[in-house]
Amino acid sequence: MNGQELVSSSSRQPRTASDANHFTLTFENNRFASELFGQFDQNLKLLEERLGIDARARGNSVVITGDVLATNQARRTLDYLYDKLQKGGNVERSDVEGAIRMAVAADDQLTLPTMERKAKLTMAQISTRKKTIIARTPTQDAYIRALERSEMVFGVGPAGTGKTYLAVAHAAQLLERGAVEKIILSRPAVEAGERLGFLPGDMKEKVDPYLRPLYDALYDMMPGDKVERAITAGVIEIAPLAFMRGRTLANAAVILDEAQNTTSMQMKMFLTRLGENSRMIITGDPSQIDLPRGVKSGLVEALQLLHGVEGISIVRFKDTDVVRHALVARIVRAYDSTYATQGEESDPQI
Repeated sequence: MNGQELVSSSSRQPRTASDANHFTLTFENNRFASELFGQFDQNLKLLEERLGIDARARGNSVVITGDVLATNQARRTLDYLYDKLQKGGNVERSDVEGAIRMAVAADDQLTLPTMERKAKLTMAQISTRKKTIIARTPTQDAYIRALERSEMVFGVGPAGTGKTYLAVAHAAQLLERGAVEKIILSRPAVEAGERLGFLPGDMKEKVDPYLRPLYDALYDMMPGDKVERAITAGVIEIAPLAFMRGRTLANAAVILDEAQNTTSMQMKMFLTRLGENSRMIITGDPSQIDLPRGVKSGLVEALQLLHGVEGISIVRFKDTDVVRHALVARIVRAYDSTYATQGEESDPQI
């Protein structure tokens, strides 16, 4: 096919001319092509940096040269991002990073020589009326799929991987669909009321600073006035962990954040609150346990005891899943490698 250009039958897809490790992608919409390549071709430069290829823009076309595997990953990345633009989405650096991760992961998962390479990228997503969240790493993809199929999901790993944000997004989606009647948010940082006594205001006002990350995610997913009305009506409930005892949480999406700071008894108490038609999501980072020395983390124990239990999914994030800032991933790796050499595993293996 050298020297020939194949025009796709669908105007949605780019046209391709290719050989062993060199091909040209031509995109029909000039404006979308410009957004796809990025200002000063910054998105193409990112492709070059991450995949070790050469990508040169020529008008609304891009010539890609390099290793066969890497160039095919670049093709799937650009194809996916172009399709996103056509559907009304935006392409930012984080989107490019995520698409590259998924393209590489799709190849890494194919170990049998008879398996065909995926022609297009497919990423799990969470959609609310206000926003659509698309997985940016293979682990996020697995996490979103686990949230859809399992009644109880543990999302554990370092900061910046999106585990709490995606949990809240999923809860908002369930509420909008009518799959649940309420959202319940909880964190163990408020388990002892006396620790909050010095703060002004009622219990909600004392608790709010601890739950701010959950609130921020809610406001991203739902209109602000709707969030406020839902809180007032009790549809969105802030439930300090100490106040959960004795309750049965039915028809609800229940999120326990910072779960590494629960004790064994607190975790057992929380998990056994699960009622009919409810979903429970537990997030935490076992490398950031703030409990007194000698007190075992309820999260760590639960991960050990509940491994393999039907109906429970455990998804582990790593530093490679950090989507916040590239420097955050490097910080996590630096800390983890230091603890490992000291014989203190930051994320205990089950």
